[in-house]
Amino acid sequence: MYGFGKFALIFRCDGCKVERYAFNLDLPGMTIRHLRTLVAVADHRTFSAAAEVVHVTHAAVSQQMQALEADLGVALFDRSKRTPVLTPVAREVVAKARKIIHDYDTLVPSVLADGGLRGTVKVGALGTTLTGLAPQAMAVLKAEYPEVGLHIRPGLTSTLLADIERGNLDAALVTKPHLMPAGVLFRPLAQERMELIAAIEETEEDPLKLLKTKPFIRFNRNAVVGSLIDSWLLSKGIRVSEAMELDSAEAIASMVHANLGVSIVPRLTVPPPDSIALKRLTLGDDAPSRVLGLAYHEDQLKAQAMEALYDAFSSVVERARDSRPARA
Repeated sequence: MYGFGKFALIFRCDGCKVERYAFNLDLPGMTIRHLRTLVAVADHRTFSAAAEVVHVTHAAVSQQMQALEADLGVALFDRSKRTPVLTPVAREVVAKARKIIHDYDTLVPSVLADGGLRGTVKVGALGTTLTGLAPQAMAVLKAEYPEVGLHIRPGLTSTLLADIERGNLDAALVTKPHLMPAGVLFRPLAQERMELIAAIEETEEDPLKLLKTKPFIRFNRNAVVGSLIDSWLLSKGIRVSEAMELDSAEAIASMVHANLGVSIVPRLTVPPPDSIALKRLTLGDDAPSRVLGLAYHEDQLKAQAMEALYDAFSSVVERARDSRPARA
């Protein structure tokens, strides 16, 4: 049983058979939709941003929040600020609301014991994987489990892990960070070493000389990959002349292809089928590398779906390794 105020979600299961289920809602105006909107406001900070997430107007968000405050009999927002902020009570309500929404969304899979293999699986993926590993793995999963619905959301590792914590994503393909959030598992899939890329017509073969003399197109500093690259440059005492900062591997490759500078990027285990022709140079035995893997909450009820998802990613990675020629 989960609840706050007069709101409660109660269910009992004996094995896979539901013995009793009751959804007790004494407050007539409050609905799951209102709770979803409140959580969206908490996550995205403004009514306008929340409105885009829950697909209603700004006015509708305001009306829902006023109705929720009236039902609960507490102030959820400090409206003395130009942008309303959550009150301390509201933050506690949001924490409870997340649990209630999670139980509501996973009620049927948990009762049917299908492990999420017939519902929608919400998966996050790094931008660097969206044209290679991610779509190929999703195709493998759909071929094996055609009844699974997929919702894919791109993002950086930090954002995707936060969405797993909040229950907005079931799993995400991310780079392993220095610290994982409590309760979130990380299962490695591939290690990708960084390499220098330059325009195909570049004649210089020394990557360190190129980094010191050419404009540098930097990976987003907020990305785990960006921080790995920065740490390596610092350890080498290399001061680059920064030209731009991007978070899309495809955009970086296009800029380098146009001879606007050089960059350091992961050597993708599963490259896109139409990779841009570039000069690629190794950075030596101490080159930084990222560990790519699947992250999901350890209390994930869609356990079978998580295993199937991991197996799909693994099969694509293994196939790519087997077909890739050895590199000197």
